[in-house]
Amino acid sequence: MSDYVYPEAILFDHDGTLVDTEPVWAEAKEAISHKYGKEWSEQDTLDALGQPMQVTYDILRRNGVPLSDEEIYDALVNHAIEHAKNESVELLPGVAGLFQEVADAGIPCAIVTNATRHIAEVTASLAPEGLFKTIVTNDDVKNAKPDPEPYLLAAQRLGVDPTKCVAVEDSPSGVASATAAGLKVVVVPGMQPVPEGKGDLRIKHEDLSFDQILKLNNSK
Repeated sequence: MSDYVYPEAILFDHDGTLVDTEPVWAEAKEAISHKYGKEWSEQDTLDALGQPMQVTYDILRRNGVPLSDEEIYDALVNHAIEHAKNESVELLPGVAGLFQEVADAGIPCAIVTNATRHIAEVTASLAPEGLFKTIVTNDDVKNAKPDPEPYLLAAQRLGVDPTKCVAVEDSPSGVASATAAGLKVVVVPGMQPVPEGKGDLRIKHEDLSFDQILKLNNSK
């Protein structure tokens, strides 16, 4: 690996990429819906997947939940925090090993997510100390994924050139965001398939490795 040029940073999506929190958020949305005698469908989950939080707020209200954006946000976060307290958050296969390899290489990382900061902070705490230098969430940007702003902001905070960085993503909107920001993109399987031809490398979670990222970073 000594002949490879290292990426200036590696930027990770969160839900579905590092941890499987999608069922937690779906459960929270179902609970809020049921409280008001409404339903949250599987299609609603797919429609909101990887999208800005505003999409979730709009679907819930369209379904008849009489709450403001702030009230929905608080209810979702409180549910997620309780889940994190009662059940340990586990990294997806291959992620822990990748974290250690990247930490050993001394490459800074960021979490870039359309979701909330709370669970992302729990995930960051599972990585080697100091690996994640910043977390960019829906609250930090005017334009969430698929807009490039989240990845551009993360790169700015890290003081790196986004065109010399690698992103790891699992959703079409995330891949579009990272690609538009100029990053090379590793695509891992998610609930929403990423169309063929999008991203630069496709790999299963369990096969994630720093070596694969280095090869991508040095490809033309």
